[in-house]
Amino acid sequence: MTDTVIERLGEFRGNDLADLCDAAEVAIVAGGGFGWLQPPRREIMEAYWRGTLLVPERTVVVGRLDGVIAGAAQLTRPRSNAEAQSFSVQVSTFFLAPWARGHGLAPAILDACEDLARKEGYTVLNLSVRETQERAIQIFEESGYVHWGTHPKYERAAGEYVAGFYYMKDL
Repeated sequence: MTDTVIERLGEFRGNDLADLCDAAEVAIVAGGGFGWLQPPRREIMEAYWRGTLLVPERTVVVGRLDGVIAGAAQLTRPRSNAEAQSFSVQVSTFFLAPWARGHGLAPAILDACEDLARKEGYTVLNLSVRETQERAIQIFEESGYVHWGTHPKYERAAGEYVAGFYYMKDL
């Protein structure tokens, strides 16, 4: 039986940083690069993830498969001076390693982000995704997110623009 765990990552223990970098790298190679088209050098990836844990407005939520970090998402709160947006949060850097698919981790990571946002009093969750991320789009729509807009030049890969979809959900 496969053991799955969803948790907030407050610090790196054991192999956490290596596992997170490994999962992110294979997700990027599979086309789920959350901005990166190719995995960066390992020291850049490690610095990126270490930095996320230092930002007070961010929470990293990870999914583990048999103890190994297999995917993650970041819940980003508004800046303290963004009074007009103080009701909403953003999910970003949402990915799952291809080897971990089929165990329900991606929807569970998203659910954990929603639960945390609700507990903190936020009423809207926003996210965006590349049009090519078909499984992520399916998860968002099955989870009740509303597609409210499309950006025709959201990202650029191999010299071509890729559209992006914007979603929101009332919590």
